[in-house]
Amino acid sequence: MKRILFTTVSLGMLGLISPALGADLPMKAPVVATPLYDWSGFYVGVYGGGGFGNHNLNNALGPLGFANFTINYDSTGAIGGGEVGYNVQSGNIVVGVEADGFWSGIKGSDLSQFNNGTLPIFAIDQTKLKDGASFRARAGIAADRLLLFFDGGWALGYLDHTNTVPGVGVDAFTVHRSGLAAGGGIAYAITNNLIGKFEYRYYDFGRFVRSNPTTGVLPYTVDSTYSVVTLGLDYKFNWGGPVVAKY
Repeated sequence: MKRILFTTVSLGMLGLISPALGADLPMKAPVVATPLYDWSGFYVGVYGGGGFGNHNLNNALGPLGFANFTINYDSTGAIGGGEVGYNVQSGNIVVGVEADGFWSGIKGSDLSQFNNGTLPIFAIDQTKLKDGASFRARAGIAADRLLLFFDGGWALGYLDHTNTVPGVGVDAFTVHRSGLAAGGGIAYAITNNLIGKFEYRYYDFGRFVRSNPTTGVLPYTVDSTYSVVTLGLDYKFNWGGPVVAKY
């Protein structure tokens, strides 16, 4: 009887002591989800860099109308602009659209060919990419805060061209050319809103025709393409975008 009574009292004491002991034990912190960066949303930004152009001048009639000739010359200079865009992310795939406008100091001429006597006519041509814009579709693969992207679309360029005949005069004019833009780059989310990027872009503004130069030279055409490399900084607006998480 005494053994039964002792056992009962012991069990009762353990029942009272256990909650108190449990309260003193350290609690294990719950596992907190670490969010992946979400590229979805609107953004605006600026960029700057440099590039070079290639120009192909062709005169179908040739000097004095006797033969066909082609002149190639390059251009170099700085470029900078601003942009606005929107991305949507699904899994690690990011798609979007982007529009930008730029100002450019990329210019060059065939003056060196004129000076060394290899120019087939007694005239100097210079082309400068003045400014322009583009509207492109974008697609990329994201790895958390790192994004590898490619883009392509429509571009507009304003090109200043001069044809100078020493001792005669200068034929100066501006052409508006519609063409293609394509490229790609790498972007990294420095913070949830601030994004840095490195980008390459190629522009093809096709061919313009100068049918009646005021300097008296024969009609000619010029094809122009450009390659530019830029660094940019975007600000992304987090307007209630979805949150993707890993555990």
